[in-house]
Amino acid sequence: MLHPMGWDAFGLPAEQFAIKTGIHPATTTQKSIANFKRQLHALGFSFDWSKEISTCDPSFYKWTQFLFLKLFEKGLAYQKEVPVNWCPALRTVLANEEVVDGKSERGGHPVVRVPMKQWMLKITDYAERLLEGLDNLDWSERTKDGQRNWIGKSVGAEVHFKIVGTKKTLNVFTTRPDTLFGATFMVLAPEHPLVAEITTSAQLAIVEDYKKSAASKSEVDRQTAKTKSGVFVGSYALNPLTHQQIPIWIADYVLMDYGTGAIMAVPAHDERDFEFATQYQLPIQRVIAGGELPYTSEGTLCNSDGFDGTSSTEAIEKITHFLESEGIGKKRVQYKLRDWLFSRQRYWGEPFPIIKKPDGELVGVPPNELPVVLPDVKDFQPSEDGKAPLSKAVDWINYDSNGLQGQRETDTMPGSAGSSWYFLRYIDPNNNFAPFSPEAQSYWMPVDLYLGGAEHTVGHLLYARFWQKVLFDCGLVSHDEPFKKLVHQGMLLGEDGEKMSKSRGNVINPDEIVKEFGADSLRTYLMFMGPLEKDKPWSTSGLEGVRRFLNRIWRAMFDEQGNPLFKDEPLSADLQKALHKTIKKVTEDIERLNFNTAISQMMILVNELYKTDARPRELFKVLSQLLMPFAPHLAEELWSRLGESGLVSIAPWPKWHPDFVTEDEVEIGVQVLGKMRGTLRVSLDTTEEEVVKKALEIQAVTNAVGAKPLKKVIYKPGKILNLIV
Repeated sequence: MLHPMGWDAFGLPAEQFAIKTGIHPATTTQKSIANFKRQLHALGFSFDWSKEISTCDPSFYKWTQFLFLKLFEKGLAYQKEVPVNWCPALRTVLANEEVVDGKSERGGHPVVRVPMKQWMLKITDYAERLLEGLDNLDWSERTKDGQRNWIGKSVGAEVHFKIVGTKKTLNVFTTRPDTLFGATFMVLAPEHPLVAEITTSAQLAIVEDYKKSAASKSEVDRQTAKTKSGVFVGSYALNPLTHQQIPIWIADYVLMDYGTGAIMAVPAHDERDFEFATQYQLPIQRVIAGGELPYTSEGTLCNSDGFDGTSSTEAIEKITHFLESEGIGKKRVQYKLRDWLFSRQRYWGEPFPIIKKPDGELVGVPPNELPVVLPDVKDFQPSEDGKAPLSKAVDWINYDSNGLQGQRETDTMPGSAGSSWYFLRYIDPNNNFAPFSPEAQSYWMPVDLYLGGAEHTVGHLLYARFWQKVLFDCGLVSHDEPFKKLVHQGMLLGEDGEKMSKSRGNVINPDEIVKEFGADSLRTYLMFMGPLEKDKPWSTSGLEGVRRFLNRIWRAMFDEQGNPLFKDEPLSADLQKALHKTIKKVTEDIERLNFNTAISQMMILVNELYKTDARPRELFKVLSQLLMPFAPHLAEELWSRLGESGLVSIAPWPKWHPDFVTEDEVEIGVQVLGKMRGTLRVSLDTTEEEVVKKALEIQAVTNAVGAKPLKKVIYKPGKILNLIV
């Protein structure tokens, strides 16, 4: 078993603190790591510290740069001017998932859209494989659906609209070619390159003003605005089926980096288009028979020339075929997924191992020059126009080595760079010749169990799958999926039921809890709070209850002077059965990650013990083994005082005997015609005839059966009895 620990240590918080205080991010990062390690040691976690890694360590990010060069060599890493989320306050580009309600996730600063040259990773090339791979993963359906929706595969048609009076053509993608006869106008993203060419002189001023307004809004704001806005560019397109001229508008709810940046608007059958058409009094033409407009379901075509009376399903196929035969369209698959914006205008991140030659060509640095180490700079603040802090390190930027001259890239990689492959470095962290050896990855990968937050569904978890597939194609790994089984842990909330934060004053300091209650009480309580996957509010009274449970175990074994109460005496039949049932349940619950119910079962065992005067050494020996994963310090102390050799943490796990876990009697439900009428306790060897006889002694069952004869009896021993009358 490999249970390592590492530090995802590049990122914005350390850099912002450096800007504020002047303290180098490396200094504060190392201080934080040391504090975290101290706390983890105090809590007794059994990590393999020989596998420790940190993404900001040059010995680690040397290989992040190495793997980036693999992406670059395969044409999967490229530079492009794209609209980005620019945060003026933070002076950096943010990924879509780092923007919440039009503001930066960190600090809550306004975010605007501006064009900027950025490094991109072509994750879209792997969209179909990322979709297909989900089917074979032991992940929750909710998480897999989250990735499926983010990738957003759509099958439809690309339709070509000629622009009247020009030789230009607008291409749009639609999943509903059956509604093409109802396209009464077109809408382009304000950033669409054709806007400048097709805007008439009469509309130029108003179009330019609108483009400036749209640029001041974040992508999220544009998509979620309650009221749609737009302006007419003055030009028209030709509907390829109706041959009618339809006006061309621009509107900020259409995004340039999704699809073609242009849509055909069918207001009778699309809610956004209907709202827009109603607001600007544009034509609305029904082409699908049905309910009230906008009617967005499929149906039967009308007002569609020769396709009238055809079902939507049939019309989609026929109209797509017609478009292809006429050369005015084609069948196409589109994905909502966009290429991954992979550069940041920050200091505290991995430098790109890229040189820009005088002629503009981009080349990778020779592998033997890795890592490209971050240079020291005095000013960590990006410039107001978006230039990264590294642009100030002039001596570092200028490159001249082995006949290659040029300038280094001054942007840095995002925090998700190192976290996209760190799991592979865990398996071979001291390898100086490769990111990991073939033998190590073949032995350890893929990861058997991954515990992580659901908030990473369309970020880290998707990126890691992408990198793994690229490395598989490069022949560096033998599996194309990194994580076989995935479990999301719930969030620990404050006592007020809200997310813990300093601003709310509901943060729990583990140091204070360990000092007052002990590490074992904290560990056991965290596992006892509820199902692993659920969010759980902190409760100091609950913590006190767990401490009382651990104290009860101690008091059962020792008197007030610390003298042992346990004896070498045989277990009674009842304690024998309770002990083996506990071994079985705790073992199975741990394997299922049901830690709270495993602890509950140990509490039941202790309660059974207190009902007797017996204090058998054997029971306490097994109990200390079962308790070890939850309260290791107490378990080791008990193990030692019981006279056992070595450590309980490495002692063989106890086994249960089947004879002691079989119930003599079980409670079964009694149904009449499938409706529950009562319960009955019977032994498993009770005959069906005897069970029916006992069931008919239950008044509710007798009332339900009445004078009717039994037509059929369905009896599943130990589970259910169903009487059919």
